[in-house]
Amino acid sequence: MDINRMKEAHNLLAKLDYEVRPLDKGYTDKILYINLTDNKFRIKDVDSNMKEKFIGGKGYGLKLLWDATTPETKWDDPENEIIISSGPIGGITQYSGTGKSLVVTLSPASGSVTDSNAGGYFGPFVKFSGFDAIELQGKARKDVIIVIDGTTGQVTIEEAPEEPMDSHELSEALTEMYADDGKMVNVSVVSSGRAADHAWIGMLNFSFYDKKKGKVRLKQAGRGGTGTVFRNKNIKALVCKIPGVKGNLNNVVDLPAIIERGKRFNKEMRELDEEQCEMKTKGTAHLMEIMDNYDLLPVNNYKFGSHPDSPNIDSEVWKKLFHQGTPDGCWIGCNMSCAKAVSNYIVKTGPYKGHEVIVDGPEYENAAGLGSNCGIFDPGYIIESNFYCDTYGMDIISWATLLAFIMECYEAGILNKEITGGLELNFGNSEAAIELLHQCSRGEGFGLIAGYGIRKMKEIFEKEYGGDPKFLFDIGMENKGLEYSEYVSKESLAQQGGFAITNKGPQHDEAWLIFMDMVNNQIPSFDDKAEALHYFPMFRTWFGLVGLCKLPWNDVEPPDNAETDEPAKVPEHVDNYVTLYKSVTGREFDSVRMIQDSERIYNFQRIFNLRRGFGVRKWDAQPFRAAGPVTLEEYESRAERYDKQLKEELELAPESMSTGEKHKALREFREDQYNKLLDAVYKRRGWNQNGVPTIEFLKEIGMDSPELLEVVEPFQ
Repeated sequence: MDINRMKEAHNLLAKLDYEVRPLDKGYTDKILYINLTDNKFRIKDVDSNMKEKFIGGKGYGLKLLWDATTPETKWDDPENEIIISSGPIGGITQYSGTGKSLVVTLSPASGSVTDSNAGGYFGPFVKFSGFDAIELQGKARKDVIIVIDGTTGQVTIEEAPEEPMDSHELSEALTEMYADDGKMVNVSVVSSGRAADHAWIGMLNFSFYDKKKGKVRLKQAGRGGTGTVFRNKNIKALVCKIPGVKGNLNNVVDLPAIIERGKRFNKEMRELDEEQCEMKTKGTAHLMEIMDNYDLLPVNNYKFGSHPDSPNIDSEVWKKLFHQGTPDGCWIGCNMSCAKAVSNYIVKTGPYKGHEVIVDGPEYENAAGLGSNCGIFDPGYIIESNFYCDTYGMDIISWATLLAFIMECYEAGILNKEITGGLELNFGNSEAAIELLHQCSRGEGFGLIAGYGIRKMKEIFEKEYGGDPKFLFDIGMENKGLEYSEYVSKESLAQQGGFAITNKGPQHDEAWLIFMDMVNNQIPSFDDKAEALHYFPMFRTWFGLVGLCKLPWNDVEPPDNAETDEPAKVPEHVDNYVTLYKSVTGREFDSVRMIQDSERIYNFQRIFNLRRGFGVRKWDAQPFRAAGPVTLEEYESRAERYDKQLKEELELAPESMSTGEKHKALREFREDQYNKLLDAVYKRRGWNQNGVPTIEFLKEIGMDSPELLEVVEPFQ
């Protein structure tokens, strides 16, 4: 790449000079607003009410988006925004997992608000450049890059016609272009890729420079179509550069307390990781055989939970393929080192065939989704697809889940080669699968339809191809327009709720309760499940308010954690987070207030959904594939288990019933159980039986402003 030629082709459209001020207790109290329609800048002050109620991260993003849009705003309207914000803890380097930032926007696939978290350096770098959030509105006329230069106090909007579009090349080019004296570690880039120009499931890549590997690497804000909105605004990239990272840029209140907790956690990582989750050598891919052993690994569009070929893609395979022996933290100071990568991979297909690249991942979701859920047990195909999804700017979880849906529709006869343009999209066909991905990136053929996501495909398959709408709903693994992440929830009622009662759709970052519910039987009653579906989503919401990664919370645990009163909560680590927050901000804080802070934001987002035309009970409905066997084949695959449940739960005699009769009885029972779960969860969360927060509860948590009450009052 000719970096000088690219730079010379830039056309400066607008420039803002500002003073870079030090942070105070984790905050700058400034927001950088950019309108791309008229190339205008504004630096907004954060008032005390917003800071107190919305905290940072996702909270800031939701509040800014609410204020910027109306109930009628569409995802591709200029007034839609993309907001990127870290949080007060984000960017400290003395504790692992503090590099997260949150992206908030209106989703193309759901029609409502979505949020997605990402690692990489961009979020902390924006803070160190003087801003708690960057707020992007409007649409550029041509492709632009936005450069935030925290070394000089300057923001520019520039036309950038010569740079490549795909993320791995674009991030490398811009990192080299803007690095001072070759210090590429001080530059971070946000980009998408060519697929986001066509698909509704585009995502954003956040870069970080890996000094040990000598490579620009990528972490993803994957869910909800963030990259699609980004490209619709004709943003090619965001660039942020800073002078460097040093000890206390957050200007915290009590640095020694943070250092002490960081050392304590690092000791746990050194001593316990290898015997617990092996994050340093396998990353989240360590889950592959665990999920397979517990019948939780999605196979053939979540039909089954295990497969005899799963050892071909288990964690030991990935351990051998991952680049070992160098740190793999996606933020400075993170010792979890879970951001694994395959180095020196030679691309086999598509526009980069023959290129040698580094592939970030596969993580568990990627390997399970691209692999077993599509009936493909080839690690080479998974790496290839992982690379192309990333560089094309494609949400891997959504792509994998919708591909599995397409494959089942193909095998069920809803689709055929005439419809798919000759692609035989049956389970296990890796060649057709990778070609469909390339088609989607070009906006061609059946790939263009695939890129709309499952919700839209269900509509198309019914109207144009004669698909049975009930069957399509049952097997189409989406809720609220978001495709399911890669866990089989059939035997965990709590996890069914943890997916389908979410605000943005079924992403595991709200609650992962399968082991508590299914394996350990820690939450047997509806009230127990409701309590878990209150606490854990609120607790995990808090991570997205303050700039934290979830993984250090429970992917390594203190040696005596099992002896505590509530081991699932990992109380020592919760106390670490309380200490971190108090030590950064100086605010009075405890584990109770942590949940209260999250309740405000969680309910605000529920009301945001309501304002968008969603947010009531019917939108919490789940596809039956998430709850039980859709087909008779599925029933027979677990007949012993299901027959036992019919005997014990319903006092039926399955030996005298046909498979169809047993299947019908089981379905009615499980649907009834899910509705009872909704009742219990709504009650615990302070919502009415239509899933709407009550006015009494909103007053209790301090979210009873007139603009919110106006939205909820018609539903009381």
